[in-house]
Order: sequence, then structure tokens, then C-alpha cells
Amino acid sequence: MGGLGGRRLARRHGPARARDRRAGPAPRRGGRRPLGRAEDRRRRPRPPRLLTRVKLGGPVTPLLALLCALVFAGTFSIGAFPAVLPELGRSAALADWQLGAVAGAFGFARMLADVPAGLFLTHHLRRAYVLSPLLLTAGVLALALGGGLGVLLLGRVLMGMGHALAMVAGLSTILRFHAGPALASALNAYELSAMLGILGGTVALAALPARLPWNVAYLLACAPQLLAFAVLPFLLRALPPEAAPAARPLFARGAGAGLAPVTARAVLAVAAGGVLAVGYAALEHFVIPVRASREFGLARAGVARLLMTAQLADILALLPMGVLADRLGPARVVGPVLLAMAAASLLISFAPLPLVVAGAVLFGLAMAGWMLPLGVLRAETSPERIAWRTALYRVCVDGGLFLGPFLAGLLGAAHAGWLALGWSLTLVLLASLLLRRGRAR
Repeated sequence: MGGLGGRRLARRHGPARARDRRAGPAPRRGGRRPLGRAEDRRRRPRPPRLLTRVKLGGPVTPLLALLCALVFAGTFSIGAFPAVLPELGRSAALADWQLGAVAGAFGFARMLADVPAGLFLTHHLRRAYVLSPLLLTAGVLALALGGGLGVLLLGRVLMGMGHALAMVAGLSTILRFHAGPALASALNAYELSAMLGILGGTVALAALPARLPWNVAYLLACAPQLLAFAVLPFLLRALPPEAAPAARPLFARGAGAGLAPVTARAVLAVAAGGVLAVGYAALEHFVIPVRASREFGLARAGVARLLMTAQLADILALLPMGVLADRLGPARVVGPVLLAMAAASLLISFAPLPLVVAGAVLFGLAMAGWMLPLGVLRAETSPERIAWRTALYRVCVDGGLFLGPFLAGLLGAAHAGWLALGWSLTLVLLASLLLRRGRAR
């Protein structure tokens, strides 16, 4: 066929035209052949899509799944605690400042334990995973004894130490072994598992009969945390082998000498995490349960339903928020998250009940971006220093978890709104700085 076509072209247009036909299209100037339609479509740049399908083979690994199962089991106690706070205060005859101290002792213990935990798990990651559920279980049992202020504080301190070990170990494992383009999705999957556990604790407490004493109901709601002991052997086998078999110190920063460079974006990320923690802890562990009980007259189940509204909004927004942050970059998404948190704080602290419900939804949407400052921090930190930097970040976050309910209790329920106004203005300032730096890049 090729020879016959060439002879016909030679008869009609001469030998030169036939040779050109067999040789293909004439090249453009500069020696480049013009592209066909299909090839042109393949080479043409496509506009970026904001949302893409998350492939299970990418961000979800066996190690990540086991970490998610562990944090799911360990957060039932966090979800069950705020709904029993008013009854706990009445049974122990606690003043507002004492109630705030009990609520804030959890974050205070985490703040004190974060740096030792980060130094410890640099070379002893497996030991940290073993210790955390033991401390958490001891804290729940001490709290459920229902004694005086000292026993309640001891229980919350033990719970805080257990959660500090678990969170610093889990986040350091993800940041070190799961770094890459899907890091934000992995962090939000971890946070989703924690939120499902928190929601599970709240739902379990709301479903239990109201006639049960608060400490019995709390123990039953925290029972699923025993799942951690079943998951632990599989997690220890899934962890990558530790590099140094020689004698290792109990506490160490990591390989390399000298301090890691501190950038403005890293400072803003740490500040954003801390202020978000202040707002979250004050709202969930003091303002929402106290306002719902005293001003709106809600019982234990009503307080739990109000908390569940925020938790459901958080859960529904977590994975889309992570995918969006992977596409746009965490620094560009953190700013709107901080603005949403500021608006939610004002609604929950000052508005009537219908608007408080709307504020709870906005609160949950804002908390879906709880892990995004860590994505910003990871971009500014080398892998061998990530455990140390994560521990310092958690000091700021857990300091916020302590200061939020403690300061709200110190001011009292009547004046806690002034604290909400202060952290809301700080959130707006941080959001503007992060958005400006995001546009500059």
C-alpha cells in the first residue's frame, strides 16, 4: 500500500512531493515536528484540581492503621469527661477555680511531660507505646474513685502523662516515617481516629442511664480503651527497626549537633497550635458544659449532644480538610481555620442556645484543621530533629490545653467571655500573618 500510494503521488505531483509524503509532516522552524491533536492534549498543562480521590494504597499503611486504632481507643476518656464535669463539681463541692483546675490538670501534665517524652522516644519509641496505655488506665481509675480535689487532680495528671506519651510518639512516627505529599492526609486520618474515639466516649456516656453515678458512667464509657492492649503487640511489630543497637541514652534530641534553624513560619505554626489549643480546651472543657448546664438547664445527655454536634462536624470535615491542605499547602489552609475558630468562640461564649449550636458546628469545622500547623512545622524541620520539634510544639499546645479551662475557671463562668474575646483577637492576628506569608510564597 505504501509503494502504490507513493507511485500515485509521483504521477500527480512529481517525485519530490511523494518523498515528502512518505517522510511525514514537514518539521517547523528549529527542527521540531508539529504535534498532533492527541499529543498536544497530553502535553497541554491541566489546571490543578483542589480535591482528588485519596487512594488507600497511598496514605493508609499498616503502621498508620495501627496508630489510628491505638489513638481511637485512647481518646474515649477525653470524650466522656466534659459531660460529667458539672456532676463531678457538684459531688465534690468544687468552686469554679477548682473545677477549672481539675479540667486543666490534664493539659498541664501533658505540657510538663512533652519534652521528656520527646527526648525519651528518640531512642525508646517502643517503650513509650507500652507505657502510655498503662498510665492512661491508672488515671481513669483514680479519677473514677470520686475522692477529694487531690485524688481528682492525680487522676487527671496520670491521664495527661499517658496521652502525652501516646500523642508525641504517634505524631513523631507519622512525621518521620510517613513524610511526603500525603502527609496532611495522614495527620488528619490520625486526628479523625482520635475524634472518633472522643465521639465514642461522648455517645457512650449519653446512652447510659442518667440514674448511674457519674463515676460509674465514666468508667463504662472509658471501657473501650482496653482495646489498646490488644493493638499494642501488632503495632510494636509494625514499627521500623531502630537504627542503633548499641547502648542508647534514655533522653536524647537526635543525631547531629547544634540547634535547628528557627524560621518565621515555624514560629507562626507553633503559635497557631497553642492558641487553637487554648480555645478548644476552654470551650470543650469549661464553657460549653458549664453554660449548657447552668444557663440553658441541660442535663448530662443534653450537654453530651451539644458536644457531639461539634465532634460530628469535626469528623465530617477532617479528611476533606487534609486533602485540601495537601493540594494547597497547610500554610494556606491554617489561616481560614483560625478565623473559623475565632467566630465559633464568640458564638459559643455569648450567643443564645440556637446560635450556640451553630457555633458548635463552626467549632467542629475549625477543629478539623487542628493538625495543619504540624504540616507547616514539618516543612521547616529535618527528619532527625522531628521528634524534638514535635515535643516542643506539643509543649505549646498542651500549655494551651491547660491554660484554657484553668483561666476560664479562674475568671468564673460569668467573666469567661472576656477570655474568649482575647483569644479570638489573637486568632485573627495569626490568621492574617499566615495568609500574608502564604501569598508571599
